[in-house]
Amino acid sequence: MSTPAPPAGLSFPRDIYAKLSPYPYLLAHLEPATSTAISVRASGRRPHECRTPHINNGSLTHAEGSAVVRIGDTTVVCGVRGEILLASQVAGYRLDSEEITTAQVDAEARELHLLVPNIELATGCSPHYMPDHPPSSLAQSLSARIYSLLHSSRIVPGEDLRIYAAAAPELEEPAKVKAFWTLYIDILFISLDGNPFDAAWAAVISALHDVRLPQAHWDPDLEQVLCQPAQSMATPLHLRGMPIALTAAIFCGRDPGLDSKRDAPTWLLVDPDALEESLCTEFVSIVVDATSGTIHIVGLSKVGGPVVGPSQMAQLLALAEERWVQLRSLLKSRLPAP
Repeated sequence: MSTPAPPAGLSFPRDIYAKLSPYPYLLAHLEPATSTAISVRASGRRPHECRTPHINNGSLTHAEGSAVVRIGDTTVVCGVRGEILLASQVAGYRLDSEEITTAQVDAEARELHLLVPNIELATGCSPHYMPDHPPSSLAQSLSARIYSLLHSSRIVPGEDLRIYAAAAPELEEPAKVKAFWTLYIDILFISLDGNPFDAAWAAVISALHDVRLPQAHWDPDLEQVLCQPAQSMATPLHLRGMPIALTAAIFCGRDPGLDSKRDAPTWLLVDPDALEESLCTEFVSIVVDATSGTIHIVGLSKVGGPVVGPSQMAQLLALAEERWVQLRSLLKSRLPAP
C-alpha cells in the first residue's frame, strides 16, 4: 500500500499577500536578504525611481486648453475654460487706469479669483472614493494646494487676463481695463494609484501651456466684449517658467504597532503609489523650476513625521531637478506649434 503524499504547503499569490499583510510585504522588498542585493519596491522600482509619465495635449475640443497626464496607474484630465468678467461687475474696481506695478497686476488674479481650480474624483477611480458623496477631503485639499501654488508661483501673468478698451490717441489717454478673463481649471481623476498632487499639477501646467484665448476687445457702441472667432487669432498665455512637483514618502523599517522605540532604517520613496502611501505617515512635496538656468524652490510642503532633515531635503532637491528635466522635455515635445 502506497504512502499518501504530504499535503501541499499553503501559499498565496503576490497580490493576496500584499492585501493580507501589506507592511511586511513592502518591507521584504525594500530590505534585501543579503548586503549585495539591490533594494527595490513592490512595483519593481528603485526607491528613488519615478514612474514613467505620459502626456497628451489638446484632447478636449470644447476647452481653451487641455491635457491628459498618466503617471503609472494615476490618470488625470485637465481642461481650462475661459469666461469673461466685466470690470463694471467688480465691486470697488476703479475703471480709470493708473500706473501700477507688475506685482499689483498679478495680485488681481487672486483678489478677483481669476484662476479657479476644481478637482473631481471620478466614479471608480479608486476603491476609497464612492459615487454620490460630497467632495472628499482629498479633493478639497488638492484644490486648495493647487490654487495657492498657482498664485504664489505667479506662473500666469495678470496682464494676460486683462481685456482693454481701445486707446484714444487724440486724447492721449491710456487704454482702460474693461474686463478680465477668468480661467476655470477643471481637473478630473480617471484613475488614482497614489501621488495625486504631482499628477494633477503636471496636468495643470500642461493644460495652461495648451491654452489659446480668443482675441477679445471692448466694443464701445455695444458696450460689451467681442471675441474674434478665428482660431488663428487666438493667443497663448505668456507663462513664467515651468514649475514641476515631486513628492516623496518616508517608509520606516519597523511596524509602529509592534515596536515604537527600536531604531529602524528608513527609505525615501519618490512618486509613491497607493500601497506605499497607505503605509507611510511622512510626506514631502517640493516644487522646483530651473527655466532660468538655476534650480530654485517654488513651493515646499511637509506632512507628519520627524525623519526628513537637511540631508534628506538636499537629496530630494537633487531628485526634483532630475524630474524637472524629464518632465520639461516631455511637456515641450507636446506643446502646440506657435
